Amino acid sequence: VVIILLTMSAILVFFIVPLTILFFIYLTNILLLIYQRNGEVKADPLSDVWDSARKTIASFWDIYARIWHGYELHGVENLPEGPGILVYYHGAIPIDYLYFLSRLFLWKKRLCLSVADHFVFRLPGLKLLLEVTGVMPGTREECLIALKNGHLVSISPGGVREALFSDESYQLMWGNRKGFAQVALDAKVPIIPMYTQNVREGYRMLKERRFFRQLYESTRLPFTPPYGGLPVKFRTYIGEPIPYDPNITTEELVEKSLFCSSLHKQVCKGNFLFSFQTKTAIQTLINKHQTIPGSIWKALLERFDKRCK
Repeated sequence: VVIILLTMSAILVFFIVPLTILFFIYLTNILLLIYQRNGEVKADPLSDVWDSARKTIASFWDIYARIWHGYELHGVENLPEGPGILVYYHGAIPIDYLYFLSRLFLWKKRLCLSVADHFVFRLPGLKLLLEVTGVMPGTREECLIALKNGHLVSISPGGVREALFSDESYQLMWGNRKGFAQVALDAKVPIIPMYTQNVREGYRMLKERRFFRQLYESTRLPFTPPYGGLPVKFRTYIGEPIPYDPNITTEELVEKSLFCSSLHKQVCKGNFLFSFQTKTAIQTLINKHQTIPGSIWKALLERFDKRCK
C-alpha cells in the first residue's frame, strides 16, 4: 500500500501543473457561462460586448504568467496595425501562446484569432470559451474572412504533431504544410514569426515511441500526456513582419517566414534576402536564444537573469 501511494503521489506531482492548467481552463469556461446567463448576453462572442469578460480572463492568465514563468513579451511593435498571420513554434502545451494572447489584449485591447486542431473542438464543455477567445478550425475561407475583417490570425504549422514529437532539440515538424503561406498571399497580408524561449523546458512529452507515433498518425488524437510545469523563464519574441510580395511563391514565403526575424536583421535587410535552407534558418534563430539541447536548470536560472529586460 505504501509503495502504491508513493507511486501515485509521484505521478500526481509529475502531472499536477498540466492538470491545474486544464482545471483553470474549464473554470474559465464556467465563469463565462455564468457571465452570459446573468447578463443575458446574446451578442456575437467576438463582439465588444464580451470585452469585459475577456479582460478578466486575460488579467488572470497574465498574473499566472508573471508569477509562474516570469513571462516577458518582446517585439509587440512588430505586429501590424491591420491584419496579418502570426506563425509560431508549438510547445508540448501552448501555454506560452495563451500568455501572449492575454498580454496582447491587455496591452493593445486586440484579439488575435487562433487556428486550432480539430480535436480541440471535440473536447466537451469548452465551446463558449473557444468562441469568446476566437479559436477556430481554420479553413481557408474562415481565415480569409477573419483577415478581411482586420484581425490577426495565428497558426502553428507543426500543430499537434510538433507538440507531441518535437523535443528539447526544438525541431520543427511542419512537413509539407504551406496553407498559411497561400492564405497570406491570397489575403495580401504579412506573416509575423514568433517563438517562445524555454517552452520545451517548462513542459515536455514522453520520449517518442513508434507505437505512440503510429497511434497519432492513425487517429490524429494526442494520447501522450504532457508533464512538467516547472517555473522556468518564458520569453516570447515577435519578429519583424514579412511583407506581402505579389511576385513571391508559396514555397518562398514559407522559407522566409521561418527565417525572417527582428533577431536576424543582418540577414533580413531589403526584401527577403535569404540563402539558407528552411530548417537551417529556423534552427539558427532558435540557437540564438535557446540552449540546445534544452536545459531545465539553465531555464530555471534565467528567472534571475535581467539582461533581456
